[in-house]
Amino acid sequence: MRTSERLRGTGARNVVRRAVVLAALAALPVSGAPIDDWIPAAPGYEWSFPRDHWAHREYRNEWWYFTGHLAGADDPGRRFGFQFTVFRVGVETDGRRLDSEWDADNLWMGHASITDKTGGHHRFSEVLHREVPFLAAFGAWPDPRIAWARGPAGTDAEWTLRWNGDGFDLSMRDTAQGIGLELGTRPLRPPVFQGPGGLSRKSDAPGAASLYYTFTRLETTGTLTLDGEPIEVRGTTWMDMEVSSNQLTGDQVGWDWFGLRFDDGRDLMLYELRRGDGSVDYGKGTLVDAAGRLRYLDRDDWKLRVTHRWTSPDTGTTYPARWAVSVPGEEVEFVIEPDLEAQENRSRAGLSYWEGAVTLRDATGRPVGEGYVELTGYGEDNRPPI
Repeated sequence: MRTSERLRGTGARNVVRRAVVLAALAALPVSGAPIDDWIPAAPGYEWSFPRDHWAHREYRNEWWYFTGHLAGADDPGRRFGFQFTVFRVGVETDGRRLDSEWDADNLWMGHASITDKTGGHHRFSEVLHREVPFLAAFGAWPDPRIAWARGPAGTDAEWTLRWNGDGFDLSMRDTAQGIGLELGTRPLRPPVFQGPGGLSRKSDAPGAASLYYTFTRLETTGTLTLDGEPIEVRGTTWMDMEVSSNQLTGDQVGWDWFGLRFDDGRDLMLYELRRGDGSVDYGKGTLVDAAGRLRYLDRDDWKLRVTHRWTSPDTGTTYPARWAVSVPGEEVEFVIEPDLEAQENRSRAGLSYWEGAVTLRDATGRPVGEGYVELTGYGEDNRPPI
């Protein structure tokens, strides 16, 4: 069989797999109520590390989310942002199971992007699989592989998330998009619980919550690949792990999420859940000072104002693209500015969202920090499926 015929066959098989995955995603409920097959996030969860870095199959959804700012090890003037996210999405079974290892009860979804801040371009890749042999799996502690999956069609490489005994190792490649990464991390600070006991509320409705912790600063080294060029890099990564059994509530269409690091050692996480009319339905935050002390924030504890917007030429979606932020009483006042406006991720599943590297600036325009912003649910029929 000629190479072109093999690739066409691989592409056809991936179209079928993608159709199965997308059909399952489309069938997932949109209610904020927990699903009978899984338990809801609740107070009193007994955390145990490193075990809790692995999958929690009794809950419906979870994701391992990494974003970072990197610079060339030999050329610090070359600067990059990256995202690497693995999603586990439980498939409702209605109690019907087949006696087969091919009867999947989870979907494996991976998203990755690299923003070349120096070159001024952003590239996105994704994989969508059922959790079945040879395609994808979520490991069980103490297996070092937390999650792995076959790469996109035409790419002879796995996407992997591994525990290295101290931190996380990340690996992905997409030959068609011309991007790849091989990164190792180690924590510079212990994990932060996002909410008392790690319970992060998403609304006042019963059960509307997640189990949520963060490593705000992971020292990162490794290699990025752009168009076949390997680039040794170093920098700092933010990691979120979030576990839940709930969708957005019926009134919520998406979220604005901010993970921010200040040069003075403070870290700030904020999220706002939006209604269809654009108003804020619910919000929470966490401010960590340089000594590691936490202050949990309610939505009234900060002010956030959009000062600029950007419209995607590809989807026509308009996103916020610059913000003025303050936390009264904490001497926190700054501007969030995208390092590149065009950092939209466009999925084959029809979902698009903005996931971008940002710089924090003071009133004079001086850089005072860095971070990542995620904006979901903007545009028509674009509600996140998990």
